[in-house]
Amino acid sequence: MASTPHARARLGVAVALVVAVPVLAGCTAAEVDPGAAPSAGADVPVTEIATELEVPWEIAVVGASALVSERDSGRILEVAPGSETREVLTVPDVRFGGEGGLLGLAVDPSGAQLYVYSTASDGNRVQRYPLDGDTGALELGEPVDVISGLPSAGNHNGGRIAFGPDGMLYVTVGDAGDRPAAQDVDALAGKILRLEPDGAVPDDNPFRGSPVYSYGHRNPQGIAWMPDGRMVASEFGQDTWDELNVIEPGGNYGWPAVEGIAGESGFIDPVQVWAPSDASPSGLAAVGDALYLANLRGESLRVIPMDDLAASSVYFRGEFGRLRAVASGPDGSLWIATSNRGGRGQARDGDDRILSVDPAQVVG
Repeated sequence: MASTPHARARLGVAVALVVAVPVLAGCTAAEVDPGAAPSAGADVPVTEIATELEVPWEIAVVGASALVSERDSGRILEVAPGSETREVLTVPDVRFGGEGGLLGLAVDPSGAQLYVYSTASDGNRVQRYPLDGDTGALELGEPVDVISGLPSAGNHNGGRIAFGPDGMLYVTVGDAGDRPAAQDVDALAGKILRLEPDGAVPDDNPFRGSPVYSYGHRNPQGIAWMPDGRMVASEFGQDTWDELNVIEPGGNYGWPAVEGIAGESGFIDPVQVWAPSDASPSGLAAVGDALYLANLRGESLRVIPMDDLAASSVYFRGEFGRLRAVASGPDGSLWIATSNRGGRGQARDGDDRILSVDPAQVVG
């Protein structure tokens, strides 16, 4: 990095279209000016996979289609290229409001269970549903609780879930407005959790008998694994720095004592940071040799080369509005979910939507 930013003071049917896409010059943590001139323009083909969705939050691939969660309706939809979007299930007993509702989805390694993160009256929870059926006719059975009573609030709910290469379930939990709890390893707020698929605590977790895998998080909303096995996570900052972190077992990532790169003993610094107005990073996907990060306030897709986690390039700034999720789609393309109908964006005709782009066209 050119310089070190320091911590703040203590405290539808598929339709093809082509857009002219500005590509910002490779940015490091020290280069976060959202008004920076694009280094070049490129015509990147973008396909609309689905339109008129209600705040899509997650994309989970199942065979030749994907299941998509809608935060504010509680619906799980089946979406496939060239096919009509269909409702599979409305998740019962979901409490909507603010940043809560129906959030993350994850398919277990066997493909037989769908894991669902949602807000209930007694807190956030993860449930698993038996998953059956062929493409175009996917079905979900009755839910079983995996973990419940997680901290919840009008904001900072975390909500991303994913299976790691070790077969374990990872769950991001925001601080839910309780900042000191993020530093308390006996609390579940402000954490990334690691669980057996049935919800049991793995014997090799860093804190014996606890699901806590890492702590000191404000609101982590993206997790992914690189081919070398390293886990990375995106995190919303407060007023100064959003973060990309490499997650270590038992690691302390600083919140609320520090935000951004502090260089202080006891805290693990992020590998890259951005001004919140330029980022607000949510969904994260590892595809090929790059990380792809969906940005809300930054209204862009950020591409981070795995061989240089301090660098990035930006695509689609302002073209589609707020971006919430990104995933490797069933057809090998990148699928990207917009989030313009959630109260903080400006909805456009056809919003919200699932977009598809060739990852070879958007590279770090």
